Amino acid sequence: MRTSTIEKQLFNDGFTHIAGIDEAGRGPLAGPVFAAAVILPKNTSIRKLNDSKILTPSIRESLYKTLLRNNISIGIGIATPSEIDKLNILNATFLAMKRAVGNLLVMPDYLLIDGNKTIPGINIKQKAIVKGDSKCVCISAASIIAKVSRDKYMEEIHKKYSKYGFNQHKGYGTKEHFFAIKNFGICPEHRKTFLKKFVQSDFQTSLFNL
Repeated sequence: MRTSTIEKQLFNDGFTHIAGIDEAGRGPLAGPVFAAAVILPKNTSIRKLNDSKILTPSIRESLYKTLLRNNISIGIGIATPSEIDKLNILNATFLAMKRAVGNLLVMPDYLLIDGNKTIPGINIKQKAIVKGDSKCVCISAASIIAKVSRDKYMEEIHKKYSKYGFNQHKGYGTKEHFFAIKNFGICPEHRKTFLKKFVQSDFQTSLFNL
């Protein structure tokens, strides 16, 4: 993927540090939501870079390593399961994005956000782009960083909560994950509000009696 027309126009307009913003982990039943902010050099071209969701794990990992070597700045932010339960997933995602921007070592002068909503409460010019992770190189980069970073986190907490299989499903609502919840109850990494929303009727009694 090469620098997009949108990014080129922003560079031509005088912006120098354009940060792509994307998240990973809005839908799972467990684990934080991650966000990444990535500022790349002008005219960046990285082969195979695309929306992280359509790439294989091995390609994502390779691109992740490439991006760690080829960037101006990367910031990562998370919102915890308890923050998700308190704020709701949309506001928790915004919080993670704000934290990602705040963790950049270089201040961006423009933000390109994947999706249809800009980040409230940030005094930086910004634009939301639907399917931006397949259109803009900086957003694609952010999608890779967010996805791989979250996957690594879920693999790490699997060591503590191995009964749930977080290393396999990464917290999503698979049959195996629901089975583990039914048998072992929930752990501190679970999102209680998501369990109430997504629980299947045949698991309902077990879950709500935990």
